[in-house]
Amino acid sequence: MHIADILKQQAPHFSFEYFPPKTEETSRSLFESIKELTPLKPSYVSVTYGAGGSTRQLTHDLVVRLQKETQLTIVSHLTCVGAGKDEILEVLTKYNENGIQNIMALRGDPAKGQPQFEQPANGFAYAAELVAFIKKHFPNMGVGVAGFPEGHPNTPNRLKEIEHLKAKVDAGADYICTQLFFENRDFYDFCERCEIAGIKVPIIAGIMPVTSRKGFARMAELALGARFPAKLLRAVSRAEDDEYVEKVGIHWATEQVRDLIDRNVAGIHFYTLNRSKPTLKIYDSLGIKSSDSLRRAPVPLS
Repeated sequence: MHIADILKQQAPHFSFEYFPPKTEETSRSLFESIKELTPLKPSYVSVTYGAGGSTRQLTHDLVVRLQKETQLTIVSHLTCVGAGKDEILEVLTKYNENGIQNIMALRGDPAKGQPQFEQPANGFAYAAELVAFIKKHFPNMGVGVAGFPEGHPNTPNRLKEIEHLKAKVDAGADYICTQLFFENRDFYDFCERCEIAGIKVPIIAGIMPVTSRKGFARMAELALGARFPAKLLRAVSRAEDDEYVEKVGIHWATEQVRDLIDRNVAGIHFYTLNRSKPTLKIYDSLGIKSSDSLRRAPVPLS
């Protein structure tokens, strides 16, 4: 189903992100997670690339498999890293032939060994160029782009950051999915700045629960400097071990999701890290069985 048609339906929308497995063991773990999360009826699921496009073929294989073996709407990540226009067109053609209608278009992280992003030969320098290319060759494909509530790490000028985001939307993006964040006011401020800039596409909030101290530190690297509120840092520091760190992280993320729902967010995207437990716990804490429950009108109390 086309992502634009999905997002026109009653909000909020809920989606899950997976990454392609590299071993047989991680493959079993991934499909067990998908099996456990599918009954939650996500609006769509997305599949990532590794850093620098390192899992490109694995991503393509997983996307096609999910498309063939499940009833899920699949969004495949596609980056500008290490690929020219001909290769990108070949990938898009394969997706189109296999019924995959939706792409998350990203510039991507630098390839391994490169301190900064380098434009490939006959490739793209910016995600906006990739969006325009997709829409030119496959105008019926849905396209999502990334947003950064805490600011883009390579664009300290926040005015320029929104200009770059608007360029992606003007090139044809159907929606924005944000980087993870831990302070909802950053997301609300980001949405307001988008509105002022004339960006009118749906904005999906990216949520990733903290589940361990090691993962906590890793998040700072993945999110390229994510801001951790002092209250969250204090709660994690009090936790005796990772079992309690996970409880703290799930509770914090649950409160984020509850607040976002109350504020009529267009959608929430869970970065699952191929694990089902945190997302299932959040749903359970909110007292719901599936995403459909969250899209129902509230029941009057009197």
